[in-house]
Amino acid sequence: MKQSKHFALKNRFIPSVEEGSADTLGYWFIFSEDRLLIAETEPNSGTQKPFTPKLLGIETTFTRLFGYYESVPCFLATIDPAQHVPFMSPVSLRALFGAVDEDYFSLAGRALQILHHTREHRYCSKCGTSLEDRRGELARFCPACGFICFPRISPAVIMSVVNGEHILLGRGPHFAKDMYSTLAGFVEAGETLEEAVCREVKEETAISIDQVSYVTSQAWPFPHSVMIGFTARYRKGEIHIDTQELEDARWFHYKDLPQLPSRITIARLLIDKFIRSAKEKYD
Repeated sequence: MKQSKHFALKNRFIPSVEEGSADTLGYWFIFSEDRLLIAETEPNSGTQKPFTPKLLGIETTFTRLFGYYESVPCFLATIDPAQHVPFMSPVSLRALFGAVDEDYFSLAGRALQILHHTREHRYCSKCGTSLEDRRGELARFCPACGFICFPRISPAVIMSVVNGEHILLGRGPHFAKDMYSTLAGFVEAGETLEEAVCREVKEETAISIDQVSYVTSQAWPFPHSVMIGFTARYRKGEIHIDTQELEDARWFHYKDLPQLPSRITIARLLIDKFIRSAKEKYD
C-alpha cells in the first residue's frame, strides 16, 4: 500500500447526488447501522469489485448514488441490522483504517458521512417539517420554509511542534499502549486555524508556539471531521499537561521516538516530515 503525500483520492472521483437502485452494477457501500459490510473471503481488501445488492439477495432499506469513481457508480445503502448477509460481515470503519485500500476507505468514509447527514437531519430545525433531499447537490431542504441543511463538517487542527532536534508528542487516554502522537483539537467558533493551533497547544501543554505553517489536510469520518495539519516552532514555556485531555506529553529526540501512529495518518506524516528535516540538519 503506497503512502499518499496528500490524502486526496488517488484516482478520479466525480461527486453526484441521485436516487439509487439495488439492481444497478457499481461499488456498493452497504451499512448495517454504522458498520460496513465486508466480504468475509477478503476482509483486508474491502469489497472493491462492482456488484449489485439484488443479485446477492441483499434487501436494502435506503440507497443513494453519491458519485462516480473511475466512471463506476458508487452507492450508499443501508440494511436492517437483523438481516444476515451470507459471506459478508459488518465491520466498523475504525477497524478497517489502515487495513484496506486508501481510496476504498476514503469512499467508505464519505458514504458514512452522507448516511449520518440523512439520518440525523430528518426534520427542519426552524419549523419542524420533514426535510427532503435537494436535487443536484448534497443537501436537504424544507419544502415549507425553504431552509437548506448541508452536511456537517467539523474542522480540527493537528500540529507538530518542533524545538530543534525534538518534537512535542502527547499521549491520550484512548491511545494504544506506549503510543504517542501529535497534538490536535477542534476549531472553535470565530477562530482562524492558526489561532486554534496556538490555543490547543497552550491549553494542553502550557507551551507557547510561533511560525505556524499549513502542511496538508485529511478527511476523518469519525464521525464528520476534516483534520488540517500544521507545523509550528516552540517559543517558550515548560510542559504542564491538561490531565482532562492527555495522560502525558514530552519532548522526543528524532533518534529516540516512541511508538507512533499508523503511516496513513496525518499525524504520522507530520512526524515523518520532522524526522526528515532533522536528519538533513543534524546528521
